[in-house]
Amino acid sequence: MRAATLTTLGHPLTVHDVPDPRAGGGEVLVEVLATSVPPYANEVFSGERRYPIELPIIPGVGGVGRVVLAGPDATKLKAGDLVWCDSTVRARDDALTPDIALQGWSSRGEGGAQLARHLHDGAFAELMRVPTENAYPLPVTADPVRWSALTAYTIPYGGLLAGALEAGETVLVSGATGNLGSAAVAVALAMGAGRVVAPGRNRATLDLLADRFGARVAPVELTGDEDADRTALIAAAGGPIDLVLDLLPPQAPSTAARAAAMTVREYGRVVLMGGVGMLGGEDFALPYPWIMRNSVTVRGQWMYPRRANVGMIRLIASGALDLTAERITRFGLDRINEALAHAAANGGPFDRTVLVPKA
Repeated sequence: MRAATLTTLGHPLTVHDVPDPRAGGGEVLVEVLATSVPPYANEVFSGERRYPIELPIIPGVGGVGRVVLAGPDATKLKAGDLVWCDSTVRARDDALTPDIALQGWSSRGEGGAQLARHLHDGAFAELMRVPTENAYPLPVTADPVRWSALTAYTIPYGGLLAGALEAGETVLVSGATGNLGSAAVAVALAMGAGRVVAPGRNRATLDLLADRFGARVAPVELTGDEDADRTALIAAAGGPIDLVLDLLPPQAPSTAARAAAMTVREYGRVVLMGGVGMLGGEDFALPYPWIMRNSVTVRGQWMYPRRANVGMIRLIASGALDLTAERITRFGLDRINEALAHAAANGGPFDRTVLVPKA
């Protein structure tokens, strides 16, 4: 098969012939039809984001494909099925705190690294093998290219599940003008949020969110003054903010994350999913008395539980979340390095760079 391989950090990917993967017990072999290229992919491949990856690697974070071969433990999947391949792989020998790796992308801790060595390669290839439980059936009418955006939507959906979002609640999405943040706005509304406060520095992007979603979105242009921004965010909510979901990138200052987090109401919830502090800089610090006296729940969430995949697929299949407005640019496998550059330059709301390996 043909695949794109990263051999050295900071160097272009190389497209060449490699042996076909062989699926063993508990695995499924999938023909990759489409995979989304994250806007920050070049930051990973250059080493800027300091992700733990072992080279050489065929990267790629999830994708839509067609089952070529299902293992003997698969009781429903069969050859020809259209599936979503979730990159979040969990070890099977610890139900309480399983080691986790993102197939073709990164890992967490030594256990995660061990898992990543077994399920090493991702979706920037014509074929990939995935654990049986990571292949989720899709509607037969699903457009693989559009549905490859599941990568961008399932992550914030996992954060909203972690924050126990309820219908009618007000959510503040910190980082709302980014690729994941804008997806979080759409998912929160699809889940029934009554109002979404969307802060950001880019006025044009804020206007785009308001135009697309209407009065349920309250855009707020940030100034960089922590106290002034917090006041503006609270005013825009028009009432208590029940949940804050932080998706700010590593380059964002901790003051922006704190300004958003401290808008939440008494007994409110704050979920941290972004990258603040990953590249150094001032630590994200919340006042102990404020957390304690207001009974605020603060929790981190890396990726999402398995059930998030099923829920996200249902939201899209039902029409509650509409993918028709996505702006899609497709690239064939031989143009992978062009695709990476395009994704980096076009990482705004609902912009999708999609790799189609057999185009």
